[in-house]
Amino acid sequence: MGIYLNPGNDQFRRMLRSKIYVDKSDLIAYTNDVIDSDMAYLCVSRPRRFGKSTAANMLCAYYTNGADSESLFKHQKIAQLSSFHEHLNKHHVLMLNIQQFIRGAKTPDNFVNYIEQKVLNEVKEQYKDVIKETETSLPDALTSVYFKTQDDSPGFIFIIDEWDCIFREMKNNETIQKAYLDFLRDLLKDRVYVKLAYMTGILPIKKYGTHSALNIFEEFSMTDSKGLAPFIGFTENEVKQLCADYHMEFDEAQQWYDGYTFGDDLHIYNPKSIVDAMRNQRFKSYWTRTETYEALRIYIDMNFDGLKDAIISMVGGEVHRINPEKFQNDMTSFESKDDVLTLLVHLGYLAYDERKQNVFIPNMEIAGEFRNAIDGSKGWERLAKILRDSEDLLESTLNLDQDAVAQGIDKIHTENISILSYNNENSLSCVITLAYFYARKNYLLIREFPSGKGFADIVFLPIKSVNSPAILVELKWDQSAKGALTQIKDRRYVDALKDYSGNIILVAINYNKKSKRHDCIIEEYSL
Repeated sequence: MGIYLNPGNDQFRRMLRSKIYVDKSDLIAYTNDVIDSDMAYLCVSRPRRFGKSTAANMLCAYYTNGADSESLFKHQKIAQLSSFHEHLNKHHVLMLNIQQFIRGAKTPDNFVNYIEQKVLNEVKEQYKDVIKETETSLPDALTSVYFKTQDDSPGFIFIIDEWDCIFREMKNNETIQKAYLDFLRDLLKDRVYVKLAYMTGILPIKKYGTHSALNIFEEFSMTDSKGLAPFIGFTENEVKQLCADYHMEFDEAQQWYDGYTFGDDLHIYNPKSIVDAMRNQRFKSYWTRTETYEALRIYIDMNFDGLKDAIISMVGGEVHRINPEKFQNDMTSFESKDDVLTLLVHLGYLAYDERKQNVFIPNMEIAGEFRNAIDGSKGWERLAKILRDSEDLLESTLNLDQDAVAQGIDKIHTENISILSYNNENSLSCVITLAYFYARKNYLLIREFPSGKGFADIVFLPIKSVNSPAILVELKWDQSAKGALTQIKDRRYVDALKDYSGNIILVAINYNKKSKRHDCIIEEYSL
């Protein structure tokens, strides 16, 4: 076994010994179907700690010639399929972790040459009877191996992990980026020795002009997930099973970590967060702790028209429509707010609805990261104050202090934030959601909740581990709070909460256009 050429199955073996391991071997069935075809070039981009390297190590263990991995897979789903033995440990694998090459190269100018020479030296050592000692080209060396050892070598499978790290760590060095892309294109494109190329990263493949330097690849990204979506990250059913195994509340896991949706309502969870929550027996932010919130702050502070309003509306629970097609798949070529928001999708700070082309903050873990980025940041002081005051507003609501609630919402409306200037009931709903931001710590917030003979505007359902009443909010625009309360009762909105065992707090809020004030009525209701 080598470092790059046929590195074996040790990494995958260690993964299997982890306390929590979720079988993702269905991915192998997909890659087996495309081996040695025009579809054999796959690029999977997902946020950090989403299971990309785990999948790459699994593929390496399965395909690597001489690794003897049958015992590692015999209890996994792939072992039940007819294609299992067809490719098991029968291919030569070149496994390249680009992050490691960056560290080893030491200087950017040496980066591409360092990759080629390190891999070439190992290939030469393995095939010294085939490759000339004077050979300096890795593609030429692999071509020689392929044609001179066809009986023994069925070609090469390339697994390239962290393929895009150069675009993140050398984000302003376009010369090195282009040289790197040219190297990959020369190594992989139109080469008969390539039987499968599987790349993983955070960013999709970099575009230059109207064309991609690696247009041979089919991309599976956060904005275009396609068939590989269930294999990278945990599915909802897998999370439900882990919650059952570890005696954790799935509803709470949903609130903290759900929100990334793909295709026809497939929900994918970040494995890092789920595994840490199960092991620690506590729901809190885990994934965001792997990177400081300053990284998010850099992007939300960018000066593009409409970006700040979009961020504020999403913190307030709204969705925002974008066009992700113009994004150049790097971290510097921004021309509009849509480019910035698309990057935040690929980084995992926003979720994306492929059907509606909407972006939104997916869950409480990420909402907390936005709050951290906003708090103390220049230009965000007014919104930061709203979020800090939201704890007092929730307390006033639970104490049935309707005057304090009305006054608290009045303060938000006078903060002179353009996106919160009222022009309809939806704007009012955004303000109320911001006002109760703190409630997300202990409540599941549902807007347009189906109730009785209609839809309640906002419902706060307490998580099971919290002994708090549910809160049902009805909003009116230039009418009356009394009318809102009457609507709650007449349309039997509380009927939808009949399975809830505690009391319910009914909150009726109206905004008066003439006085530019809110009036509020709060009552406690017992089921």
